Amino acid sequence: MPPPRSEDPRRDATGARRGSSRASGARGGEAGGGISDARAYTPRGRTIREGAADGSPRRTPRAGRAGDPFRPALQVLDGGRAGTNRTGRRDAAATGRGGVIRTVQARPVADDPDDEAGPPPRRRPGPRPARGPDRRGAARRPVRKPRRAPKLADPRRRLRLATVLTLAVFATIGIRLVVLQAVETPAWAGAGLSDRLISVDLPAPRGAIYDRDGAPLAHSIEARYVFADPTRIDDRAATAQALSPLLGVAASDLAERMRPRIRENGKPSEFEYLARGVPIERARQIMALELNGIGSHRDERREVPNGDLAANLLGFTSDDMTGLEGLEARYDDVLSGVDGRRVYESGRNKLAAPIPGGFSQTTRAEPGSSVCLTIDRDLQFRVQRILGERMAETRGSTGAAVVLDVATGEVLAQASYPGYDAAKPAQSEPVDREDAATSFVVDPGSVHKAITFGAALEEGVITPETTLPIPNAIQMGDTWFADTHPAQGREMSLAGMMAHSSNVGTIKIAELLGRDNLIEYQRRFGLGQPTGEGMPGEAAGRILPAQEWSGSSYGSVPIGHSVDATPLQMAAAYAAIANDGTWIQPHLVKEIVDAKGDRTPAAAPKTHRVLSPQNAAALRTILEAVTTVPDATGTAAAVSGYRVAGKTGTGWRLVDGRKQPGEVASFIGMAPAEKPRYVIAVFAHTPVGGGGEITAPAFADMMRFTLQHYRVPPSSSDDTPNFVVYPR
Repeated sequence: MPPPRSEDPRRDATGARRGSSRASGARGGEAGGGISDARAYTPRGRTIREGAADGSPRRTPRAGRAGDPFRPALQVLDGGRAGTNRTGRRDAAATGRGGVIRTVQARPVADDPDDEAGPPPRRRPGPRPARGPDRRGAARRPVRKPRRAPKLADPRRRLRLATVLTLAVFATIGIRLVVLQAVETPAWAGAGLSDRLISVDLPAPRGAIYDRDGAPLAHSIEARYVFADPTRIDDRAATAQALSPLLGVAASDLAERMRPRIRENGKPSEFEYLARGVPIERARQIMALELNGIGSHRDERREVPNGDLAANLLGFTSDDMTGLEGLEARYDDVLSGVDGRRVYESGRNKLAAPIPGGFSQTTRAEPGSSVCLTIDRDLQFRVQRILGERMAETRGSTGAAVVLDVATGEVLAQASYPGYDAAKPAQSEPVDREDAATSFVVDPGSVHKAITFGAALEEGVITPETTLPIPNAIQMGDTWFADTHPAQGREMSLAGMMAHSSNVGTIKIAELLGRDNLIEYQRRFGLGQPTGEGMPGEAAGRILPAQEWSGSSYGSVPIGHSVDATPLQMAAAYAAIANDGTWIQPHLVKEIVDAKGDRTPAAAPKTHRVLSPQNAAALRTILEAVTTVPDATGTAAAVSGYRVAGKTGTGWRLVDGRKQPGEVASFIGMAPAEKPRYVIAVFAHTPVGGGGEITAPAFADMMRFTLQHYRVPPSSSDDTPNFVVYPR
């Protein structure tokens, strides 16, 4: 039976009052028997009051916790004993306050009550021994060996391990980065460089073409090209419809250009031109539409400010600024310059921009040089206008006009009919784009007679005073040659023969000259070979070789048949007569101006002497009769106030060596005749005839404007010669 509850909380189980340790020692004898019985009754523990009676420290609810912070966890592992011990402590505390006294695990008893007992030993987990209904009479059961508590992990050890692993990872990464950056950089950079490199061409600005005073005839301006990426276009039809009015290209054509294509390398095309040379403002309007797959970039457009002015000379370029015809093609290597290139590393897709610090290399473009021509823009315009107005009277006609500076051989104007707009070459026919002055091969006809007369004068077979009886016709071989102004066998002066364009008189002079001499002087006057003026594709013409002469050739060659020549060749021949007998190569280029503004004069023209100055002057006087003698063939070419020397001609046009229908009328003259400054040649092929009514009046209009344009003083009337056609 448990001892009765004490009325006084300060009394222990034997009824003794608690006190100091001395009181407890004094009363030890009285309570000796009770304590022994209690120990015998509870061999493994004591009551709380016993602990108080023998001086042991009283257990509190938190006793024993400070020693081991993991004890609650061990108690849980022990099958829930922790709850029991904590309940026991609470019951003991309650007993001290008048509650029921329960037994708790006994602490070791110190040998000396005064000695302080150390902390209780840690209780090993394990099952509590079973308690019988009566501990006093029950035999003590063997105690199981408690299970060993699990060994706990050391957090400091884990922290050290984690630190070592982290440092090892960072060290490995750092070493690898050093290897990549310092050792393997060239290999890795080179392996992926080709995939990152973007190459952009930097087109060199094309040089301009100027007239002799620096006025632009053709030059380049900044523009834009519009392109499509077929892989990004959502709706081809809708996109083409939106761009058509802005580009001036049919929607069906644009849609075809946007069609997906596979290139030769097996990859889809990501670039297709839609238009070149688009004005900048128009390109901005297109980009404002924000169409998927449509973009624009810097481009260049050839501008021809004056449209058809000198178009047959200038020619035109392709969309990529390559000369195709005319001077644009002839001097393409000078005008085009050298393109540059920029190569750099770039990202892809949304990061398609140059990589900062990446590979970048730029080769600057070298702009092309400009070509300054000998052409006078104002004179060219006027000559073209006069030729066009005169030629328009005859349908299907072809005309050419050349204006030469006598002293220098410079071509001041060179016009062709029909012409075209060099800014819109696609709208013209190929034949309209030809330069008639250098490609128009003709039998010059009677304008060739000046060469025959000049050769005879230079060889001394005739003199300016020579007269010859001229029959109405003459037979050479199997061909009869007659005059349009019959002389009826009368003596005729050289001036009269030239004024009336006597075929018979010219043939008789050629007989005196001889075949070989005539061929030689044809070469000296520049026939049978290109002049080298500067136009591409210039025709060379042809002189009939001596071995090909027949009986009729002795009659046809002196009067300008069986001879192939161009208007420019014949103009240069007359310029030699005007220049005191010295032939000067006609040329179009005055100088080359590079991108820095440095000027390089064109190569000096070739020159050689054909006639002596005296014979050249005598021949000019003979030619003056053509415009002054009444009923002469060239009176319509006279220019009021100026002495004009020249010659009319009638021949035919040859194409691939074949005679074409119709006739070629011509007039070549010089003024002022006493000291010529300019030579003008006008040729007109008219399929139905009547060319003579075009060329002489056209020459007069052109020469009048030229003399006034350059402010040439009028001729003195006192020096005008008086010609006699039939001296006797």
